[in-house]
Amino acid sequence: MIGQLIFIIILVAAIYLFSKNAAKIRRNILLGKDTDRSDQPAKRWRIMAKVALGQTKMVKRPVAAVMHFFIYVGFVIINLEVMEIMIDGIFGSHRVFSKPLGSLYGLLIGSFEVLAVLVLTSCVVFLIRRNIIHLKRFSGVEMTEWPKSDANYILCIEILLMSAFLTMNAADYKLQALHFGEYIKAGNFPVSSLIAPLLPDSAHALVITERVCWWFHICGILAFLNYLPYSKHFHILLAFPNVYYSNLNLKGKFTNMPSVTNEVKAMLDPSFTPPAPPEGEVSRFGAKDVTDLTWKNLMEAYTCTECGRCTSVCPANITGKLLSPRKIMMDTRDRITEVGKNIDLNGKDHDDGKTLLDTYITREELWACTTCNACVEACPVNINPLEIITELRRYAVMEEAQAPASLNNMFGNMENNGAPWKYSQADRFNWAENK
Repeated sequence: MIGQLIFIIILVAAIYLFSKNAAKIRRNILLGKDTDRSDQPAKRWRIMAKVALGQTKMVKRPVAAVMHFFIYVGFVIINLEVMEIMIDGIFGSHRVFSKPLGSLYGLLIGSFEVLAVLVLTSCVVFLIRRNIIHLKRFSGVEMTEWPKSDANYILCIEILLMSAFLTMNAADYKLQALHFGEYIKAGNFPVSSLIAPLLPDSAHALVITERVCWWFHICGILAFLNYLPYSKHFHILLAFPNVYYSNLNLKGKFTNMPSVTNEVKAMLDPSFTPPAPPEGEVSRFGAKDVTDLTWKNLMEAYTCTECGRCTSVCPANITGKLLSPRKIMMDTRDRITEVGKNIDLNGKDHDDGKTLLDTYITREELWACTTCNACVEACPVNINPLEIITELRRYAVMEEAQAPASLNNMFGNMENNGAPWKYSQADRFNWAENK
């Protein structure tokens, strides 16, 4: 009973802490402006099934795709085993699913063990790729000590959890063979049976080994759950809704600001009456800080896996310019997290004097972007860094009238000549006459 009570306390505390931190992230996301992403639900479900569940955009890098698929499937399926562990912990039972499932239970345990080995192998491969091979896309100015350590921590945690799972099963396998206590014959152990000979033969030592691994495995999973809100691996939970709420418009289509659209309509039609802006909302062209972005932009920031696929295909970054689409997303996430902490400490109206533009993202980064959408196409979970870049640009141009000289020249030509070039409309066909 003492063990059950301790487990219940740990379980309740873990769920409470996770819910509290997840609620803060939800609050931070909802600080963004509203945008409607509820249209075409059938199409959205298809895209989510294809991209998030099927991981179709991962296959462009086959090695990473296969390894990630093993971890992904292992994470999903082995959670069925975690359910059994939790029930056993609450009610003091042992392998509670073995009797109801019968022979199917053995198949499940066997498949869990095979998946555990695949997860272990994949994690080792990923550690080698990051720390020995040093793949280029895992480096960059934004990949400071914490982002690099975060990825390694997760991989090491997964290795430890899978090792504890297999060791627990190996001890259970030997105890079943000894017909010791509550360790009834249940399950098939194709992998753990191979490492069982490495464990002691004493029943007492085996029970201690099995219990230690059991507690380490489940407490490790609960600790991992509470680590997620502080890690890039929160994408485990946000990838599906983020893909569901993808932008269904053509990638080259830019959004028009309602206020500007209404102004143009009023110029063309004097009888048109623009609708009144929402009460209390500050009218701003583009985005200066994270609260000027939409909730979808902020969700994408928390969904970013920092995989670097976007940056690795960015033509500006490839040619040595400062822009990194991954950094845009990481900066946005860092800034909205900072805003959330300020709200917790000082209230909603606190101004810390910082903004996403300039404090986190420089003008040089913004104007290096060619708006080619390569980063959007490359992202495995449909994140769109370009939307953030264009909104920050829009603020710089429309609110501050600050743009590179070449663009200012183009704007002047558009205003005076109706074209991006310096020639007047009357001279536009001179080239044909001269020829």
